[in-house]
Amino acid sequence: MMNKKQLLEKTRLFVLDMDGTFYLGSQLLKGSLEFLSEVSRLGKKFIFFTNNSSDSADNYIRKLAKMGCSITKEEIMTSGDVTAIYLLKNFPGKTVYLLGTRALEQHFQEYGIRLVREDADIVVVGFDKTLDYDKLTKACTLIRSGAEFISTHLDINCPTETGFIPDCGSICAAIELSTGKHPHYLGKPFRETVDMILEKTKIPREYISFVGDRIYTDVKTGVNNGANGILVLSGETRPEDIEKSDVKPDAVFEGLHEMAEVLKDL
Repeated sequence: MMNKKQLLEKTRLFVLDMDGTFYLGSQLLKGSLEFLSEVSRLGKKFIFFTNNSSDSADNYIRKLAKMGCSITKEEIMTSGDVTAIYLLKNFPGKTVYLLGTRALEQHFQEYGIRLVREDADIVVVGFDKTLDYDKLTKACTLIRSGAEFISTHLDINCPTETGFIPDCGSICAAIELSTGKHPHYLGKPFRETVDMILEKTKIPREYISFVGDRIYTDVKTGVNNGANGILVLSGETRPEDIEKSDVKPDAVFEGLHEMAEVLKDL
């Protein structure tokens, strides 16, 4: 594992997870704003990237603003963005049946994705907090009939102030068990996400650190794609989980507050 201070000094771009890393529910986690202040002071950059596709970038910007954190649209991306761009590049003009919230539907429509209610070429599964049995059944029927099966991200649970709730990966598990078909997952930790960030920022991957509370998404994105993976213990992952994981973080911090303290010494 790399020396913590050396890794933070080397990093030019921090790709920050949100739920369980920067905030929990509607509350900022300790040291979050101080961390951004230190990043700015040192002339480094940050971008928020959340796998949570239940909301749009605009709504996340508003949510952060209410917590005292003002960012621009250039400083945030979601797995919904990665999925929309992937669809446009690989399935231009194809129709999509979306399991997603109204916010994700609007986001896809802004990209020009053709959303339909029947006979879709592709089923896309997001973190659908409006999911009901009819939507689940229709998705399974379309996939059995040959529709492509794509998912915005593979997170199993989403952290909240009162505990964990089922996330996109749990919805996909139900569909997979019913249909026998495995989805093509996007978002973190997959290459498409890293490629999109590289294209957007023009910063070489070895100077990028993905920061988050999950080893299997946040940390794995960096470690498996030539960047760096930093684990914070402010969300889902517990210290004992690190030993059990095949993916090893480049550094482990208690949270952004500890990272801010290290940055103060640079």
